[in-house]
Amino acid sequence: MIEYLIDGPLWYFSLAVFVIGVLWQLGSIVFAGRKGDLSVARGNATSSGFKNIFSRFIPHREIAPQIGVQVVAGYLFHLGLFALLFFAAPHVLFLEENLLGFGWTPMPHWAFIMASQAAFLGLIILWVRRMTNPVSRLISTLDDHIVAILTFVVMLTGCLALLEGFNALRLLHRFTVELWLIYFPFSALMHTFTFIPSRAFTGAWFGRRGIDA
Repeated sequence: MIEYLIDGPLWYFSLAVFVIGVLWQLGSIVFAGRKGDLSVARGNATSSGFKNIFSRFIPHREIAPQIGVQVVAGYLFHLGLFALLFFAAPHVLFLEENLLGFGWTPMPHWAFIMASQAAFLGLIILWVRRMTNPVSRLISTLDDHIVAILTFVVMLTGCLALLEGFNALRLLHRFTVELWLIYFPFSALMHTFTFIPSRAFTGAWFGRRGIDA
């Protein structure tokens, strides 16, 4: 009964919540009314928007020494998680059989080990910094901690699920993924889809005013 629920109804429900929630959130941003900009343009908003998307991948040299560890940990976590999501052999097979109908060559086992270690290390460093840095601790919300803990649990159960002889571990991983999908659209995880348009809007806003942001 539990296996049927996790592999069937709960999976489709979580996927529906994820897709509808993400589209709803993005739609509310795109179609949100905002006042027209009546100021005189002093720069090119379009080029500044595109520039800001890519320039923010590297911190300004003035603040780089203060956030160097955070930047490195962020890249370790996000790149490691991306590799695990889309190139781990079980995920490639799952996407081919259940969602896309086609697959691609998964990464070798040694690369999986490196990616998982990078993702775990980056996430732990980011969360510890959030807890120990006075400013980060002050501005952190409950959602920030839930996102970190839930993502960690999903990754941990995913590693445990590699013990293919234990179906309970596979079900546990899938259940945590479903919880993650349901929570995704209503949490800070939405930055996965919003960070690029947010950077573009900020860059365009400042660029139109002739400000190098």
